[in-house]
Amino acid sequence: MSDRLFEFAAKIMKQEEVLCKTYSGKHIYGQLFRSGSSTGANYEESIAGQSRADFIHKTQVALKEARESNYWLRLIRKSKIISETDADLKFLLQESSEFIKILNSSVLTAKQNKQ
Repeated sequence: MSDRLFEFAAKIMKQEEVLCKTYSGKHIYGQLFRSGSSTGANYEESIAGQSRADFIHKTQVALKEARESNYWLRLIRKSKIISETDADLKFLLQESSEFIKILNSSVLTAKQNKQ
C-alpha cells in the first residue's frame, strides 16, 4: 500500500504541466497535489501509530484525503481539463477509488478490533 500511495503522489506531480495552464487548472492542481501527497503521508504515520486510537485517527485522515483527491480527479475529468481517455487520469481515478475502499475497510476493522 505504501508503494502504491507513493506512486500515486508521483503521478499527480507529473500532471502539473498539463493542469497549470489555466487559473482553474492551477487551483485544482494545488488542491490535488496537497490531498494526493497527504494521503500517503498520513498512511505512513498510521503505520507508526503509537496506539490503536492513533492508528485509527491517522487512517481516517488518510481516507479523507483520498476522498478529496478522488473529488478533484472527477472534477478534472468532468471539466475535460485532461481528456477522460488519458491513461494517467484513468490510473489516478482507479487508484483513488481503491484507496477509499481499502482505507475505509482498515478503519472499520480497527474499530471492530478495538471493542
